[in-house]
Amino acid sequence: MPVNFDLNDLYAFRALVEYGNFRLAAESICLSQSALSRRIEKLESALGIKLFDRTTRRVTLTLYGQTFAERSDQLLANVESVLADVNKASQDRVGLVTVATVPSAAYYFMPDVIRRFQARYPRVRVKLIDSSAGNVIEAVASGQADFGICFARNLQANIEFLPLVGDVYVAACRRDHPLAGKKSLTWREFYQQDYVGLDKTSGNRNLLDKMLEHIIPERPSICETRHVTTMLGMVEAGVGIAAVPAMSMPPSEHSVLTHLPLTDPVVKRTVGLIRRSGRMQSYVAAGLEKLITERYHAV
Repeated sequence: MPVNFDLNDLYAFRALVEYGNFRLAAESICLSQSALSRRIEKLESALGIKLFDRTTRRVTLTLYGQTFAERSDQLLANVESVLADVNKASQDRVGLVTVATVPSAAYYFMPDVIRRFQARYPRVRVKLIDSSAGNVIEAVASGQADFGICFARNLQANIEFLPLVGDVYVAACRRDHPLAGKKSLTWREFYQQDYVGLDKTSGNRNLLDKMLEHIIPERPSICETRHVTTMLGMVEAGVGIAAVPAMSMPPSEHSVLTHLPLTDPVVKRTVGLIRRSGRMQSYVAAGLEKLITERYHAV
């Protein structure tokens, strides 16, 4: 006999048995009375029997309903026991998950996700390889990392890319900088300022060089760094301004740093999760990946 009802129908049945009243039973499981009634009708239809006798004041079990109530209580108890065992097994899991990520994405994606992951898997360690986009891709391709987070750039054929977040480049500056009050800044205006740049090993540098090849800076950078996070430290120290991905910026209430949009053109990138095609993920690596995609996918 095929089963044409689900656990929610059984929980609705149990509530009505307990309260003997549609209104009270519906309130106890956060349903409307009509929704509860539909669940009971669905269950009776699936079983082909009448479970309740209904009067204006009271709902009571039929003889068949009494038998089914005993069996369904056993079934729900068994299901809840299995779920508790599975949850305990998840809590007891140990291991290591390695994630390769570009630094700006590590700053944006990982702190909240890791906090939630550790609450779920307290005995699992997370290792972050925060490096350039090229190194992130290589770490995933070679199997050094379970998966990675970076922007789509010259990905190998055996690397899958799942888009997560769209990002734009902005001009980071101190709040006391003369530009801080402007609504936006063109790239040509940006290159007229004292600015901190990225060296050629940076994936961000390569992306910007490609998108801005028609714009020739009027002056070289004051300083070059390899990572965006280092650039922001330079900006905070007053060395100059910097073009950085918006997701790398600290919260808007930061006491020193602020940013303004860069235009003509607006340079965008898509940050996503990368994995090696055909790689079987461990249970805990898949759990961390799921937390990231649930939090950020299609944002």
